[in-house]
Amino acid sequence: MNTAVATITETAPDFDAIKAKQQSAWASGDYAIIGTTLQIVGEQLCEAIDVRAGARVLDVAAGNGNATLAAARRWCDVTSTDYVPSLLERAQERAAAERLAVQFRQADVEALPFSDDHFDAVLSTFGVMFAPNHLKSASEMVRVVRQGGKVGLANWTPTSFIGQLFGVIGKHVAPPAGVKSPALWGTREYLEELFGEAASSIHVTSRTFNFRYLSVMHWLELFRTYYGPVHKAFESLGGDASKALGAELIRLAQQHNVAHDGTMVVPAEYVEVVVTKR
Repeated sequence: MNTAVATITETAPDFDAIKAKQQSAWASGDYAIIGTTLQIVGEQLCEAIDVRAGARVLDVAAGNGNATLAAARRWCDVTSTDYVPSLLERAQERAAAERLAVQFRQADVEALPFSDDHFDAVLSTFGVMFAPNHLKSASEMVRVVRQGGKVGLANWTPTSFIGQLFGVIGKHVAPPAGVKSPALWGTREYLEELFGEAASSIHVTSRTFNFRYLSVMHWLELFRTYYGPVHKAFESLGGDASKALGAELIRLAQQHNVAHDGTMVVPAEYVEVVVTKR
């Protein structure tokens, strides 16, 4: 008896198409409204990697420039990059307001326009983790940092408030097929998979950022208006589906809210990562 054997060939994700959609999402709303509340993370990351005055520092997927400004305040020679021009404009406005000298350049973390071993440190706060091609992003950061230099990251963990938020969104709006979860960047095992061969050391420290808002409803209104991925999710649903997503996000925030005075204080775990290049 003849038996037909089906051969299944896995098709690699179309990273360019996925990236175009992501770029559109992050350009929607105004992430800077949310991003500025996370400034303390950039400050702590610069302390964790012990940046020195005069160091050449690259901030990738810089958003509105939290790590950028933190490094520039420490008299580093900072280049700030993102693939969303409007976000770089917000970062540039902030730097100008503080009279900080920063070079801004539109660039994709998966194809950085810099030579090998050019920087003393590469930073990213809640940025590179959202690039679709994880291996390419990690290899590019390692490539442009010098031997003995450091890659410093702040990444949400899978079980964190933001990790769960994206889990909720994924139930209502299907994520891109074949793309690994950004929250994997918040686990030691995955970081060792990405950087292990190129690193002389990988230090991972668990930290907490507190989302502080006037109320849960205030938080939801700002996130659905200004935080690109959430904004796009609501925009794509509409009607009862949009209401269902809103209700689930409200429940999530209420479950994590530790404030008892009507305001919102939601602790969100992230990992602070310091990779030293071999």
